[in-house]
Amino acid sequence: MKGSELLRVIGAQVCLHATMAGMRLATPLLALQQGYSAAAVGLLIALFALTQVFLALPAGRFADRHGLKRPLWLSVIAASGGAGLALVFPVFPVMCIAALLTGGATGATVIALQRHVGRSATDPTQLKRVFSWLAIAPAAANFVGPFLAGLLIDHAGRAPADMLAFRICFAVMAFLPLLCWLLARGAHEPPRVAPAAGAAPTRAWDLLREPMFRRLLFVNWLQSSSWDVHAFVLPVLGHDRGISASVIGSILGAFAIAAAVIRVVLPLVASRASERSVILTSTVVTAAVFAVYPLLDSPWTMGICSVILGFALGAVQPMVMSMLHQITPHARHGEALGLRLMTINASSVAMPMLFGSLGALIGIAGVFWVVGGVLALGAKATWGLKL
Repeated sequence: MKGSELLRVIGAQVCLHATMAGMRLATPLLALQQGYSAAAVGLLIALFALTQVFLALPAGRFADRHGLKRPLWLSVIAASGGAGLALVFPVFPVMCIAALLTGGATGATVIALQRHVGRSATDPTQLKRVFSWLAIAPAAANFVGPFLAGLLIDHAGRAPADMLAFRICFAVMAFLPLLCWLLARGAHEPPRVAPAAGAAPTRAWDLLREPMFRRLLFVNWLQSSSWDVHAFVLPVLGHDRGISASVIGSILGAFAIAAAVIRVVLPLVASRASERSVILTSTVVTAAVFAVYPLLDSPWTMGICSVILGFALGAVQPMVMSMLHQITPHARHGEALGLRLMTINASSVAMPMLFGSLGALIGIAGVFWVVGGVLALGAKATWGLKL
């Protein structure tokens, strides 16, 4: 894949993902302004992830059958339509529909673009490089979307956060997916790989019968859960230590910056490090950081641990994506990506509730230690990863 085409694909994912990220900021703010409760707003936010759980597998199969452009065009229509509905009818039920549409469109776009990039790579080293670059897109979108939405809400109307400002925000969010299509429509699609003639119909769940795919999915789930536990537990731990909200936010920000930086560095070392060695190193480092994190009182030491954790966890996704494309059949890459996305999103919905219950029983420090212990045990599964 040429660098210019990869850059356009990254820009396309940023534009569509930024629509969801911006709507995820704007719609809860408008709902609160309209007098809805915190519980209703929590439901609204959850809807952004809900369709990604249930649509991931169908979206993966659809991408396997139709390639990149048809899934991408349908996603653009859904995302623009969702934001456009909120523009015309800025009421809570319509904002819930917008959350479902933009969230589902983002998940389908991620699968289609990841499948396209993986199939366009010519060798394992290039796989690691392109997925390292592509992994920067969500981080960029999660900055661009909320930042742009916040600016528009505060400054685009006659007064900060008036209805005109929200409508202008929704209009801009509806326009961003169109930029996604303009950037990606010229992408060159590799020839499609048809299933073998006479082969029996397959189901996505059949992939779980493959031991290496199950192992890779389990390892990826461990790393994703570690990401979730840090985001969920750190604010509580910082509050217990008497650390201010701004400092806690800075520590979380340092984690996000480190995760983005390592993804910029990875393409430069892709030829020198195997996927398994990177994932194993990340697992061991994360387990060690979780062991010492609850013992720290200083914001500076917690910040250092957060940066180390960001480097470790940020390096995992490109390596997982590279391995996934090498161990699954070419004709079923979309299914494999859909199954992975479904697992990760379902975990992100369930894990915070589990962490909260566990923290109530054994304390917040205990949550870090339990997850660290599970990671230490998971290092054996990581060592068994083979191509």
